[in-house]
Amino acid sequence: MGLTLVFGVLGVGDFAHGDKMGWGMFLAFFVVSSEGANLGFAGGQFGSLSFGWGLIVGLLVAMLGVAALSVVLERLVFRRLRASGGGFFVFAIASLGISIMLRAVIQLIWGPSNFRYTPGIHPAVEILGGIKVKPDQFFIVGVTILAAVLLYWLLYRTRFGKAMRATADNPGLAEASGIDTNRIRVGTWIIAGILGALAGVMLGLQAEVRFDAGFRLLLPLFAAVILGGIGNPRGALVGGLTVGIAQEVSTQWINTGLKPGIPFVIVIVVLMLRPRGLFGQQR
Repeated sequence: MGLTLVFGVLGVGDFAHGDKMGWGMFLAFFVVSSEGANLGFAGGQFGSLSFGWGLIVGLLVAMLGVAALSVVLERLVFRRLRASGGGFFVFAIASLGISIMLRAVIQLIWGPSNFRYTPGIHPAVEILGGIKVKPDQFFIVGVTILAAVLLYWLLYRTRFGKAMRATADNPGLAEASGIDTNRIRVGTWIIAGILGALAGVMLGLQAEVRFDAGFRLLLPLFAAVILGGIGNPRGALVGGLTVGIAQEVSTQWINTGLKPGIPFVIVIVVLMLRPRGLFGQQR
């Protein structure tokens, strides 16, 4: 949702979004690890969940940190490129370079090892049909739904959201109507950074905390955005769920090493039927 928001409002294909997720993941890890324990953040556990207040504090730190990082990159890089007349491909190459830099700094600080927010084995519970789900996964689904509802409320029920949609439709006309488009751009980067950090922490909770985790998801992220309809947050949510479920279910019949190709097969089939994606506007 953060990736499609940046593309829809700013027209930027942010190839650094995956590594911003990685930064969110590691900022939260800093809080819940021994460094955070020394500061008094880590510890405790919520019922059957694998984490306690330490991860909640880490999530807040991650969202604030990645939002601040996004604002700094907007001011130092993207604003200057925009002022010099840079187009879509210039922004794409710049964001790809930023992606490499962010990933390298993560590896420089934390190294190439894999980590976990909480050690040990966390048992799953059995639901309908013998399906086993970890309590943490219920939490992840709940957070995803909450994020989607809040983003919808922001876009369609607030003045700032209306200004964002106006800027996405016609930046020149929006500016002529009195909308501060620079403020809208910064706000969009902040919201996308918060969503990216949230996704990174949830990914770390579900899997492992590793320096290239966000980068490894970059192509499926873009596949989800294209599948749902570029610039449509609701479509991105549906596209992401479709891609994720299809990848995991496909391992029932194909080798797990082939599952990264499944999203692109789905995208090709859908685009043949709906060239603008599932929820893209047909013009």
